[in-house]
Amino acid sequence: LSLDPSGPEWDCPLGSKDLEDEGPWGGGSGLPPTGCFPGSWRQDVGLDCKGSPEGTEARAWTVYYYSLLQSCLQQAGLPETQDRSQAPRTGCPGAEVTLCVLGSPSTFLPVLLEGGVQSPGNMLLCLSPAWLMKVPAPGQPGEAALLVSKAVSFHPGGLTFLDDFVPPRRATYFLAGLGLGPSRGREAAELARDLTCPTGASAELARLLEDRLLTRQLLAQQGGVAVPATLAFTYKPPGLLRGGDSSPGLRLVELSGKEGQETLVREEVEAFLRSEALGDVLQVAVKLSGWRWRGRQALHLHPRAELGAVVNTVLALLEKLEEEESVLVEAVYPPVQLPCSDGPSPGPGLAVRICAVVCRTQGDRPLLSKVVCGVGRGDRPLRHHNSLPRTLEVALAQCGLGEEAQVAAVRQRVKAAAEAALTAMLALEAGLSAEQRGGRRAHTDFLGVDFALTAAGGMLTPVALELNGGLCLEACGALEGLWAAPRLGPAAAEAAAAPLVETMLRRSARCLMEGKQLLVVGAGGVSKKFVWEAARDYGLQLHLVESDPNHFASQLVQTFIHFDMTEHRRDEENARLLAELVRARGLKLDGCFSYWDDCLVLTALLCQELGLPCSPPAAMRLAKKKSLTQLHLLRHHGPPWPAPSLHAVPCCPLESEADVERAVHQVPLPGVMKLEFGAGAVGVRLVEDAPQCHEHFSRITRDLQGEADHPGIGLGWGNAMLLMEFVEGTEHDVDLVLFGGRLLAAFVSDNGPTRLPGFTETAACMPTGLASEQEAQMVQAAFRCCLGCGLLDGVFNVELKLTGAGPRLIEINPRMGGFYLRDWILELYGVDLLLAAVMVACGLRPALPTRPRARGHLVGVMCLVSQHLQALSSTASRETLQALHDRGLLRLNLLEEALVPGEYEEPYCSVACAGSSPTEARLRLLGLCQGLGIDGPSYPVAHFLSHFK
Repeated sequence: LSLDPSGPEWDCPLGSKDLEDEGPWGGGSGLPPTGCFPGSWRQDVGLDCKGSPEGTEARAWTVYYYSLLQSCLQQAGLPETQDRSQAPRTGCPGAEVTLCVLGSPSTFLPVLLEGGVQSPGNMLLCLSPAWLMKVPAPGQPGEAALLVSKAVSFHPGGLTFLDDFVPPRRATYFLAGLGLGPSRGREAAELARDLTCPTGASAELARLLEDRLLTRQLLAQQGGVAVPATLAFTYKPPGLLRGGDSSPGLRLVELSGKEGQETLVREEVEAFLRSEALGDVLQVAVKLSGWRWRGRQALHLHPRAELGAVVNTVLALLEKLEEEESVLVEAVYPPVQLPCSDGPSPGPGLAVRICAVVCRTQGDRPLLSKVVCGVGRGDRPLRHHNSLPRTLEVALAQCGLGEEAQVAAVRQRVKAAAEAALTAMLALEAGLSAEQRGGRRAHTDFLGVDFALTAAGGMLTPVALELNGGLCLEACGALEGLWAAPRLGPAAAEAAAAPLVETMLRRSARCLMEGKQLLVVGAGGVSKKFVWEAARDYGLQLHLVESDPNHFASQLVQTFIHFDMTEHRRDEENARLLAELVRARGLKLDGCFSYWDDCLVLTALLCQELGLPCSPPAAMRLAKKKSLTQLHLLRHHGPPWPAPSLHAVPCCPLESEADVERAVHQVPLPGVMKLEFGAGAVGVRLVEDAPQCHEHFSRITRDLQGEADHPGIGLGWGNAMLLMEFVEGTEHDVDLVLFGGRLLAAFVSDNGPTRLPGFTETAACMPTGLASEQEAQMVQAAFRCCLGCGLLDGVFNVELKLTGAGPRLIEINPRMGGFYLRDWILELYGVDLLLAAVMVACGLRPALPTRPRARGHLVGVMCLVSQHLQALSSTASRETLQALHDRGLLRLNLLEEALVPGEYEEPYCSVACAGSSPTEARLRLLGLCQGLGIDGPSYPVAHFLSHFK
């Protein structure tokens, strides 16, 4: 049980002193303990904050927490903090990610170290509220910006620096260890209230979290999570508790007063102690519930048979109640008796306490981050800080359960219960007003859930004891710290705080981009509808330049500029004209970008005219013309090595029949013929000999002469072609985020075999099934090719083949990946390429996790009108597919609006299935395609998915 004292006497007298005090952040007061930290580190560091002098007591706590930080770093085998406060950091106030933590270093060390890896120099620990200040936010009445004047900054390798910031940095995310007692807890609570930046906690939310009765009712009713059988006596319960349906094993008794309740209490306690809800329980605990009692109470244990003792304890505790508080009588579950190969243990047996950290991820979905266990004597309650942390597998093995399948089943039940707990909390939170949450941007981003393990119905079941804001996180950090010294063993697997830091970065990106003014060049088609929805969600102010005066997006933007951009050979002139139009309208732009192939060069030229960030126009031209890309890279031999030329493929540009004749003698056949400026694999064909080359060139020259013949595939640039060598291998997409020539993120997906002689995409899988070394080769090849072309800033899609000799470049698309790619990456990794693209366009480094990890697998197939017209008009109609998508049975990405067959076609839509493994996702998709009529003899889905086995 969680709130019991650490001493041998558990049944402590009423009125005893605070027994589990969490320090000033948890509501304590007075001076800190002294002489706690054996170690040698510098004491003459600049802990004073200019302009915010601290009193003697506050200064003592700042020194205490600095020493605690040094002790934590020392035990983790990390260097001492370097004091560089005499040379203040200048930075770019308001334009950089600033993740600020105010709290105990020991509690938040996992977050701080992980933040130093994922966002170097941007994870800041404030050791005193005096290092922070709130200033009113212009145009946002009642809200304030949070400024950081001084902090300890965290960097890769556990390096830390004591820094002053002049001018102060504006926080883009704030996380405080909150307690509502005197001294610093109140200061932290006030700092967290009504901020303009996202906050991961508030005093108001902490109150809800610390109310055991409220959280148990919530878990039992909404989350379906097992909680201890509980009898609660409440005095003037909070509104959130009133009117709630009672749950099995959870009995709520509302008292009209604190005195004169002897008869009612005796009747209710007697009925509870005799109830079937207690099962085989032999002991009950009596305790107080409410935020005021966090870490400040004794736990009273009584045998179940001692009715009088239980009643007397309840009556005594009732005298301490204030409004919205409760007295709980709850079951104390005995240690689970597990079969042990060595025979029965002569002692009292071992009890297991399970600690789970669960984080809020993209789309407000919970994700179990890590599970840690404590093991102790079965006759003594377990609590935080009085047992060594260990993994679930080790803990269960110590108790006699080592069978792999059974351990996996327990882990899955813990995962389901922990994630359901956070889901229930988020649902409660969603119904609260901004005032009730402590601010418009206050949300719970992570949760610690403590479980006891019980045997019910022949099955080991986790029972949720309590929710907490930092104790479980600290326990996970302690487990990870076991491997701090390299000589002791391997590094811990995944940091418990990794998903939390990803969420902090994601929310920071939103904070930085809200209200930004962006010019979008080219609106695109139906497949880009998500842009306008996302822009509204992110609070972006969009201004659109578009050739079609009736485009649906014209009604979804702040400013619509109708301008004919279809003749791209006039891009330089058009860029000058557009710049004049922008200035004439008085638009104050933060950035300008495009995701539409035809408009990329024009956008680069326009950015140059307006002085906005973008990759150079010359680089865009290189990437836009496919033969120019390959020929340029073939000449790029380095250094440094490996050079981009290793990935380029021989090719020859084609503008006339004479060029074709010359090309067939220069490029080895079979080869691939394609449009120089084409998109969507339209007109791409495998050619095996010279006659086929001439025939295909003539057909394309005749059929696809201008934009009107097939809008949106690049014919506004002309219909020149190229012939390139056909390379054998598997095809892959690499989506990259670059900023200042540095690679920030990369996502690799696999493509299925195409229907030769055409190259229209058939199937895809993400994340890649390649071995890690091959995946790294693909990412580095894509990165080197972009750098080789001069693409330094932006989100780029690079198509490659993995051959026996390594990666070979197909083409570079100097924009965000099309089709389903943005949606899949957002779904699997929680990273939005659109948000990254607009951040780069505004000159801001995208706030991205260093090591995004996939939350599952997606496998999808393309539907073509030429192959699926009958199915798309009946069994797999748009309405049917959308209904299946809404039910979560498939993932639909619509790429075209109308079912119009044609010789040169692009996919109509992509349908995908998710799974915990590629095999699970593939088999689901195959069954779905067979049922919907997408699979057939002329479109063998099983063959297209064969690469993903």
